Parts: sequence; C-alpha cells; structure tokens
Amino acid sequence: MVICCDWEIAMERHVPGAGKSSFDLIDSEKLFERLSIEKGSTLVDLGCGPGEYVIEAALHIGQKGKVYGLDLWEEGLVALVKEAESRGLSQITVLAADICAMLPLQDQSVDVCLVATVLHDLVREGCAGSALEEARRILRPNGVLAVVEFKKFDGHPGPPIDIKLSPDQLGQIVDVHGFTRKEVVEVGPYNYLAVFRPAMTCSNASPIEARH
Repeated sequence: MVICCDWEIAMERHVPGAGKSSFDLIDSEKLFERLSIEKGSTLVDLGCGPGEYVIEAALHIGQKGKVYGLDLWEEGLVALVKEAESRGLSQITVLAADICAMLPLQDQSVDVCLVATVLHDLVREGCAGSALEEARRILRPNGVLAVVEFKKFDGHPGPPIDIKLSPDQLGQIVDVHGFTRKEVVEVGPYNYLAVFRPAMTCSNASPIEARH
C-alpha cells in the first residue's frame, strides 16, 4: 500500500519545491551495486522529491522489501505516489515528513538510509546535524548511510561551489554524528557516493563490507 500523510504536516513549513533531480546525472546501476541492497531490505530516502531514487530502490529490493520516501514537497510526493501506483510497487510508502525533525520511523528499523544531493542544503539550513542524528537512530547496527553529493567544482550542475561538499568536508560533518566512512566512489561525471556505517558497530560487517 502506498500511503501519504496529511498534507497539513507539510504546510507547517513553507516548501517552495525542489531543484532538478540528480538521478539522471548518476550511474544508478553503479550506485545500487555499491550499496549491495539485498532483496527484502528496508531503505529510506530522505528528501526524496519526486522519487526517482525511491522507484529504482524498490525495483532492486523487490516486493518483500520496504522503501520509504520522505519529503515535504507536496507536488513531488504526489508524483511519486502516482508513479508507484502505476507500476504496482506496493512496497513503497510515501510520507510527508520534515527530515530535519523526528522521523516517523522506529529505532533500528532501516537497512539503508539514502540522502541524495540533499545534505548540502541541510548544511546551509543549519539542520544537517538533526537529520544525521535521526538517520543514526533509525539505522540498524549493521546499516548503511549512503550520501550522494556533487563533486566540488565551479559551475553547473549543482549548487554554487561554496555550497558543494568535498568528500573530506562531508566526512567531517557526518562522522561527528556517530558514523564512520567506509568508502567514496564516483557515480557519475558530477557526483560521488560516500558510504558510512554506524561507528559503534565496527565489529559488525555492513552489507557493503560483506562483499569484500
């Protein structure tokens, strides 16, 4: 079942919309290959927009898994609901939620938390720490935080260079919230994927680590 929360939740905070999705800029097959998502897993996309990453994740995870798309952009969420329903992807749940506040998900209930070209905006808004703390809370001990960001270069696509985050800048932001960086890989000419895992479970192999 595809679920949309009450839109009054979204209206508590003005959300003008979203920029162009980065999904068409990346090699999605390489992204999901690196994440090694198993069938039946649970993934949440924080700041999912119209949900291209959500749809692709659902196809990898299968009908027995769960994929949550969270955002406050009504137009994007409506588009995601329609696309999920048209494809019969009942494993997708769409939630109107502020990703800078407490997420409507249980502790340690998620295998993969995806933040795709969103974290730089959260840094600019001053709420990246809150979002990362929540990601840490909902991830299982062997879970993975997957952050897609723009490479730090001057020009388009992506935000201005002073807002773009280099892998080292990203690591400094994320690590202090209970994560350890596992790897950084290129997933397109303009983007990279940084993979983190909960720092307190270093003795436990993550889904990515198990591949090596």
